[in-house]
Amino acid sequence: MIFVRYLYDEIMNKRQIELVVLSDLHLGTYGCHADQLLDYLKTIDPEILVLNGDIIDIWNFSKSYFPKSHIQVLRQILKMTEKGTKTYYITGNHDEALRKYSGTGIGNFVLDDKLILELDGKKMWLFHGDIFDATTKGWARIIAKLGGKGYDILIWTNRLLNDMLQYFGRDKISFSKRIKSGVKKAVTWISNFETTAAALAIDQKFDTVICGHIHQPQDRMIHLDHGSVHYLNSGDWVENCTALEYKDCLWTLYKHPDIVPNLVHNEIIHDDEENHEDLAVFNLKSLYEMDLKNKHSVVYPSR
Repeated sequence: MIFVRYLYDEIMNKRQIELVVLSDLHLGTYGCHADQLLDYLKTIDPEILVLNGDIIDIWNFSKSYFPKSHIQVLRQILKMTEKGTKTYYITGNHDEALRKYSGTGIGNFVLDDKLILELDGKKMWLFHGDIFDATTKGWARIIAKLGGKGYDILIWTNRLLNDMLQYFGRDKISFSKRIKSGVKKAVTWISNFETTAAALAIDQKFDTVICGHIHQPQDRMIHLDHGSVHYLNSGDWVENCTALEYKDCLWTLYKHPDIVPNLVHNEIIHDDEENHEDLAVFNLKSLYEMDLKNKHSVVYPSR
């Protein structure tokens, strides 16, 4: 009887959400906040769960480091999928090795490179975002991988320092956020990324575009000369510990309470003199076919 009561309380205490988007978990690295992520997953019961790239960090994967908490996150996702949550795993650059299996579907689980949804009459385009990032291609990709190791060390050092600060009753700090917020080129690159994603979404007649990749949670309308689009970024579980939640026609940007307050402002500095040289030029039509008849395009009726 006690066990049944426990299960009942567990189910009733979970928040019912239509759609949850997570990205950039980077499981298998020191930076992943797996404990906080597991806490979050245990509080939600989504109809649809989208894992928008860089879930398992294959780039920096090591046989010597994949702790129990990271395995528990994977088990919780599988448990949710088994219980009825439709789970879409969209590949990113750090788990690009899985792209050769794109289009695979097993029960409630689907692996693909992008996803098109229609919810409440709104057409939504979800993809990781590395496809127009020049730093993930050619020689720059090798440099990015080496940089990823350095980033791992930075996050690990930051955690040690925060443990000490917490012990002495001081506020936590984030090295990576301070660096990104203080470097004009990094801020401009984020701005270019968001503008490029918005422009492509407007061209393809989407109402909403949802990305990951840049570890910059965001929820804003972007207005360009040829139209407007709702731009969303689910952030990450290395620096920000954020997720996107959709319920009753509204988007909410969730942030785990245990994490350092966001030091990067939502307002992005736009510099008209900067160009988009850091964003790769590509043929959108050949890489992302916008066919709504695709078997992984899902239409949900408006209420």
